[in-house]
Amino acid sequence: MRYNNIRYSVVILFCLLFSDGFAQELIANVYGRNVQSLNGKWDAIIDQYDQGRKNKIYLNKKPEGKTDFYEYSFDHGLRLNVPSDWNSQSPELHRYEGTVWYARRFDAKKEAGKRLFLYFGAVSYRSRVYLNGKEIGKHEGGFTPFQIEITDQVQNTNNFLAVEVNNTRTVDAIPAMAFDWWNYGGITRDVFLVSTPKVFIEDYFVQLDKRKADKIDARIKLSENAANVNIRIQIPELNVDQDLTTDNKGFAKVSFNVKKLQRWSPDSPKLYKVIISSKDDKVEEMIGFRNLYTKGEDIYLNDKPVFLKAISFHEEIPQRKGRAFSEADAVMLLSEAKALGCNMIRLAHYPQNEYTVRLAEKMGFMLWEEIPIWQGIDFENEATKQKAGNMIREMVMRDKNRCALSFWGVANETQPSEPRNNFLKYLIETCKAVDTTRLMTAAFDLVRFNKEKQLFVMDDPFIQELDVVAINKYMGWYHQWPLAPEKAKWEVAKGKPLIISEFGGEALYGQLGNEDVVSSWSEDYQATLYRDNLKMFRNIPNLRGTAPWILFDFRSPFRFHPTNQDGWNRKGLISDQGFKKKAWYLMRDYYKNIK
Repeated sequence: MRYNNIRYSVVILFCLLFSDGFAQELIANVYGRNVQSLNGKWDAIIDQYDQGRKNKIYLNKKPEGKTDFYEYSFDHGLRLNVPSDWNSQSPELHRYEGTVWYARRFDAKKEAGKRLFLYFGAVSYRSRVYLNGKEIGKHEGGFTPFQIEITDQVQNTNNFLAVEVNNTRTVDAIPAMAFDWWNYGGITRDVFLVSTPKVFIEDYFVQLDKRKADKIDARIKLSENAANVNIRIQIPELNVDQDLTTDNKGFAKVSFNVKKLQRWSPDSPKLYKVIISSKDDKVEEMIGFRNLYTKGEDIYLNDKPVFLKAISFHEEIPQRKGRAFSEADAVMLLSEAKALGCNMIRLAHYPQNEYTVRLAEKMGFMLWEEIPIWQGIDFENEATKQKAGNMIREMVMRDKNRCALSFWGVANETQPSEPRNNFLKYLIETCKAVDTTRLMTAAFDLVRFNKEKQLFVMDDPFIQELDVVAINKYMGWYHQWPLAPEKAKWEVAKGKPLIISEFGGEALYGQLGNEDVVSSWSEDYQATLYRDNLKMFRNIPNLRGTAPWILFDFRSPFRFHPTNQDGWNRKGLISDQGFKKKAWYLMRDYYKNIK
């Protein structure tokens, strides 16, 4: 146990040392704090040749004398919505990869004894932040939040905020050079000015014990190393009122028993108001409590085996060809998942916005969340490894109080090697340094058919590092059937729960064709493919969940067919216009019959 504590401390230290720039520890539950929104229209400059930093356009200088002039201006030019991607807002930015500068002015109410932070829900992919002509922070990673304290730099009025945003793909990035979804750029999530007391409740983790149904564990951390500070935890509906005191590092923890606790589940997604307060600060949040663990080949939720009726979707609204970023967007995506009969969602292939995560919890979806370790990652690059560690830690820190979060995913479709194994083990350790209560998983595409044994098998010893093994296998699409689907038997990850995390094939909505011809791109063939896969699933003894790929057709530069794809991956059960394909009804009926 002592070794593990030391190892996890080292992991956290590495994450802090190698994080890119000035971004600081995340404030837990920003949406429950005193915030001023900085969303809206921002001025913008397209900087295709990366000349903005060289010319210091973040100073926003104006001509004063007769001989002054500047070859840039934020005024009277391009205006972009924040939050949103830039690709969907202007035809000339539709396929743009490069740098765009964002800028706006804001007032800030400075108060004695108060601190101010700039909080970005996500910026895709790299960002540098400038306030009143000075660089104050930078961040890399397009799907996780970051914050920068500006207490000493901010003015009461007329602050000029500039953000340099770059979404250029590089070999050392995460994801790397090629990935099967659109490379949206921009300030894609909320921007807030957060006000806190001088010493505030920076972080907390309140959860049900992994196996005990009546024991709650709580950890609280102050923003300073302040000892002997009284902290109060209240859960009014459960008659909980606990007092605890911080140590000399500003930490406090407590465990306590509760009576008549209703555990969260997809059928009954119960949440409780939790209030954490100190003399100077108070935070409220709705939190659910549930037990989650594996035993043998089963996944147990609240001490009962559960089958995961799952679906994946991208953070994209296909009808407007843009990133999903609002609560209304979350309602659209999650409502379609609910109509399909799902109890779990794989948030592919990156942490999605908090509106989606929080609403999914309220609606009763278990969640699988991952960072985009999607093929092509440079596993031998130490800087990339540290970067990935920082991203996955930001994901876990943001969502650790969401009881719906059931799985942390560390990889998708990676090839076995010693560097890969070390890289992924590091990510698992980074997760566990913050949270040991979730199940660790990864998706593999390495299952093959063994002709001698007449079995589907997989050889990758790394699965022993995981709680649940997930398999992507596109039988009938990328792989032809070696025998009749009803005779296809599996012997994969024996002794562990297994999820089919991706399967399916492409179909253009409304296209009819031969139900046995792959190249028809028809709904008829896609339906045949689904029927065949559902037959095969009966012969996977440790199957504990399925997740078709994918809910909606989505945009992808990977897809070149001029008539059937036209820049879209057509594997969706629902078309880019929102129409359900024939395979949707097959999956709906399949899930309806699983109790």
